[in-house]
Amino acid sequence: MRISKGAGLLIGGLIGFVALLLLMAVIVYPPAYVYRVLAWRESDAFDWQKFPAHELTAAPEPYHFESRPDPRVAALFEELSGVPDWNTFLAENDTQAFIVIQDGTVLYETYFNGAQRDSIVTSFSVAKSFVSALIGVAIKDGYIDSVDDPVTLYLPELAERDERFNQITLRHLLLMASGLEYREFRPLLLNGDDPLTTYYPDQRQLALENTHIIEQPARHFLYNKYHPQLLGMVLERATGRTVTDYLQEKIWNPAGMEFGGSWSTDSKASDFEKMETGLNARAIDFAKFGELFLNGGLWRGEQVIPKEWVSESTGPQISYNDSYYSEWFATLPGKAYYSYMWWGAERPEGAYDFAAKGDKGQYIYVSPAKRLVIVRNGIDYGAPAEEWDTLLFEFASRW
Repeated sequence: MRISKGAGLLIGGLIGFVALLLLMAVIVYPPAYVYRVLAWRESDAFDWQKFPAHELTAAPEPYHFESRPDPRVAALFEELSGVPDWNTFLAENDTQAFIVIQDGTVLYETYFNGAQRDSIVTSFSVAKSFVSALIGVAIKDGYIDSVDDPVTLYLPELAERDERFNQITLRHLLLMASGLEYREFRPLLLNGDDPLTTYYPDQRQLALENTHIIEQPARHFLYNKYHPQLLGMVLERATGRTVTDYLQEKIWNPAGMEFGGSWSTDSKASDFEKMETGLNARAIDFAKFGELFLNGGLWRGEQVIPKEWVSESTGPQISYNDSYYSEWFATLPGKAYYSYMWWGAERPEGAYDFAAKGDKGQYIYVSPAKRLVIVRNGIDYGAPAEEWDTLLFEFASRW
């Protein structure tokens, strides 16, 4: 096919423009970041294969749940979802693992789409709930005084850049109510906060230098991936250890995790855990984390996480005016709220369910009233996210 001279000039101009943009991007950003954004594009459930990582090992004394399969589990989910076969629904909607546990007994455990019981699955933002738990443990251990400590007590560089950081406490970071700016995407491909917090190869530098205050803390909920990065640095400096090492000793081993795992890091050079999404493990061990919180932080006679922290971090916080949450919260089942990096749903008479949630439909759902833990891991949501939220809430209501 013959290309006209005008079209050739236009194509050449576009190629030159794109090349100029790429050159400018490499000048402004680390080449590794530019490559990741352009080559890896959107995060996926196999990101754990792309990043370097800190390894977790199986607990010295692994714990194994009792198993008593109950066909009523699938039958109730079929009724609630209106599908003829629950296993088929899960398989066709990109599920890797689905587990239902009540009173410490596995009632349903099935794997799909090439996954097995020992397959690694990613946490995405479920990792944030682990970060929250470690903050509670660090307070118990005396490394951190209180959630009301200003973040600048541990990261004084922030106040040197903007003294208003002195007003932001660890509580504000845990609640996603710091007053820090977070814009998922901006007009240019590379400068959105989502790609930056996902792919930038030095997350410490990013969180210390690319965070900007836009309002006073505690005025609005704004989901912000810089918060877990800042909290991760607080944990590092307070404990003098990597976050993975602290997790291994304080939660992974005591909870009897059956398998090892990993926490992806931003790069080999920086070697800082991807606090917002990077914890990788097996679904059955994610279920143990849910069971640990269901039991108020108690595991086989050992108080692994303080009971008070479990209640404080998962339950509804102080009441805020209607403008604190966006209208989107009204689309969630129950009276929805967000606590210390746990999602919650209030029920009548002071009861509530809570959940660790991650992109692509990762869930650790806990219903204390029904003594239930439900875990779902997936390649993607498959069904809309709101449908999963409703199904889990209604199952716990009806079971």
